[in-house]
Amino acid sequence: MNAREILGWNLRRLRVAKGLSQERLAFEADIDRSYVGRVERGTENVTIARLESFARVLEVTVAQLLTEPDAAEAAPRALPSGRKPKQRRATTRTDKQ
Repeated sequence: MNAREILGWNLRRLRVAKGLSQERLAFEADIDRSYVGRVERGTENVTIARLESFARVLEVTVAQLLTEPDAAEAAPRALPSGRKPKQRRATTRTDKQ
């Protein structure tokens, strides 16, 4: 794992353990939700200031965000979706004759 992947893994693990959605973490850290997703996927190059923001919200140290996980550690589970499932609208067709 590279540093970005380690950060993403730990960010997701700690966020899920606290029961926070990506949206809530982003709100508390004053950043965009899509940024949190990119960090968790390991595609974003994060600044020290952002690391400190994440650590503050998650109540951990910056070092904990950068600690390599054990090889046997399972991937963080997904939180249940916070959105309601879309309901299909019943469509009625009226033929005009």
